[in-house]
Amino acid sequence: MVHVIVTGGSSGIGLAIARCYLKRGAAVTLIGRDPGRLTGARARLCDETGCSQERIHLGQADVADEIQLESVIAAAEATHGACDILVASAGVVAPAEFHLQEAQDFRRQIDTNLVGAVNAVRAVYGGMKARGHGKILVVSSGAALIGIFGYAAYCASKSALMAFVEALRLEATAHGIGVSICFPPDTDTPQLAAELQVRPAQAAAMMKAGGAWSADAVAARIVRALDRNERTVYFTATIFLLGRFGSVVRPFVYWWFERKRVRLR
Repeated sequence: MVHVIVTGGSSGIGLAIARCYLKRGAAVTLIGRDPGRLTGARARLCDETGCSQERIHLGQADVADEIQLESVIAAAEATHGACDILVASAGVVAPAEFHLQEAQDFRRQIDTNLVGAVNAVRAVYGGMKARGHGKILVVSSGAALIGIFGYAAYCASKSALMAFVEALRLEATAHGIGVSICFPPDTDTPQLAAELQVRPAQAAAMMKAGGAWSADAVAARIVRALDRNERTVYFTATIFLLGRFGSVVRPFVYWWFERKRVRLR
């Protein structure tokens, strides 16, 4: 039985990805910080997919805590076997202008979004390398591809994932490990609902054109990409253009935004 480990698996994109794999008959490990949300997620998944609770292992951990996360993943592998697919989906966002944001809030986004993904990969990488196979997908964001007003920490953390994945892929390919990254747009999740309450008007003006995808649609695209061994996953034409032709596209976006910002003042 395929074993899929999903960080940030108690809600949003991570939960939707878990649902996809459970419907295929996989064993799934959900990792999250809140035990109540994890238990609720398992009950919901069992109800929606008809699977037994035994197929869903729960791991309570803060992905930024390397030792804690390593212990939780070791327990998951002891329960369901070696990790075949890792989806590093855990993430946080707290938009605020840089000069107004507390240092701890900035650091928390770096620790969760970047260091947390690295910790998750490190916990499964050695085993995958020894076995000569495995798949890793890191969930970044469309915000990794362009600077956004009020999102300095988030953009930095998600952009850094690109360099990490690209460098790791050069090492991992020789060992039979596929390493992919995806760049979702705004996705209709509880986190987005909270984020929109504090999203700066300047950022809203820049980001509203794309609309929000459903978590199920994003998850389906991610799972399909893993099936096809795709290395990079885009979701909209704008994100594709920024990803492939960013050096050409970004100056026009910034020019448009500067004009728009004048009208917002």
